[in-house]
Amino acid sequence: MATLNDVRHGLSRTWQNLAEGWHQLRDRASHALTRFNPLSDKEETEGKLLYQGSRWGLLTSDVEESTNSIAVRLEAPGMEKEDFDISVYDDVLLVKGIKHAQREQKKGNYHILECAYGRFERAIPLPAEVDENTAKARYKRGVLTIQLQKKNHSPRTRINIQSE
Repeated sequence: MATLNDVRHGLSRTWQNLAEGWHQLRDRASHALTRFNPLSDKEETEGKLLYQGSRWGLLTSDVEESTNSIAVRLEAPGMEKEDFDISVYDDVLLVKGIKHAQREQKKGNYHILECAYGRFERAIPLPAEVDENTAKARYKRGVLTIQLQKKNHSPRTRINIQSE
C-alpha cells in the first residue's frame, strides 16, 4: 500500500504544479491577450480563413523605463510597418493594426489554425507622462520598438513657510 500512496502523492504534486504553472501563465499573459476582429470579405480575399482562424492571440510587450525615456517592445510577427497605427492617449500607448492572412497556395486544407488575423488593438500603460511628438518607432524582424521621451517636469521645489 505504501507504493499506491506514493503514486497518489506524486500525482497530487504533479497536478498542483501544473495548476500553479497555468495560473502564473494566465496572470503574466493576461495583458498580452489580444482580440483580433476578422476583416470584411471586401477587405480580405482570404476572408474564409480569417473566420475559421483564432480570434485571440498574444501580443507580448516589454516596457523599459530609464531616466529620460521609455522603450516599448511589442512582438507582432508577420506584419509590415504600414500595418500599424500608433498613438499615445494620456499615459497609455495605443497600438492598432491589421494582420493580414498570407496563403501562398490555394490547394489543400488547414488542419490547425492557431494564428490570429484581422484588426487588433493593444493598450499598454506607460509608467510616466511622455512627449508623443518626439516618439520614434521601428519594426524589424517581427518586433515593433517604440522609443518615447519623458516629458520634462521641473524638479520638485521646496516651499518655505515664513514666520509672521
